[in-house]
Amino acid sequence: MMVLRNLLFVPYGWFKLCYYASHVEKYTEEERYALLKYIDRHANWGGRITIDTHGVENIPAQNGFMFFPNHQGLYDVLAIIQACPRPFSVVMKKEIQNIPFLKQVFACMKAIPIDREDIRQSMKVIQQVTKEVKAGRNYLIFAEGTRSKRGNKLGEFKGGSFKSAMKAQCPIVPVALIDSFKSFDTNSIAKLTVQVHFLKPIPYEEYKDMKSTELAAMVKARIEDTISKFENK
Repeated sequence: MMVLRNLLFVPYGWFKLCYYASHVEKYTEEERYALLKYIDRHANWGGRITIDTHGVENIPAQNGFMFFPNHQGLYDVLAIIQACPRPFSVVMKKEIQNIPFLKQVFACMKAIPIDREDIRQSMKVIQQVTKEVKAGRNYLIFAEGTRSKRGNKLGEFKGGSFKSAMKAQCPIVPVALIDSFKSFDTNSIAKLTVQVHFLKPIPYEEYKDMKSTELAAMVKARIEDTISKFENK
């Protein structure tokens, strides 16, 4: 549906996306992000997907923060791009880095692939993200590690996913996604509304004495509470 309703736009959008993905150093992060939002708007229109955004005012005024959303499916990042006015990058599992379209999107975001089975590589990713967040980049990490496959029900939030944020001492922004899984993971072309809720940021002062597992549990609980309040609205 996304492609069929955008037949006239697809050749132009695909060419431009591929060009930006192959020449990321020619464009600023803001320019690359603006392109992604532009393409994302067309894709959502084609797929008859409405993004219902809440809590944009909770996004920190200064860069150097991290998003921690629940993970429902391949569409999650696209939903958050549409909802978020500020550029961010992603730590993604290596298994999805070569999926067409997502590959180009992640290249434009300078996303970092992580191999959770390789401890040494994972540590390097933690160090790199910590360094970049301290320098003022924003990142998104799915603390569940993989999509829950249970709709709006959350999986376990892993404490290790919060190591970069804790080392960078940055604000943590929980993000609650509702019905994002329905876009790519159901066999339906019905109109769809995906809710994106940016929750109040958790400053370093609030979590500095916590263990990573305690922080993970707190973020998960706040997301679950939001989903329970808005799931059927």
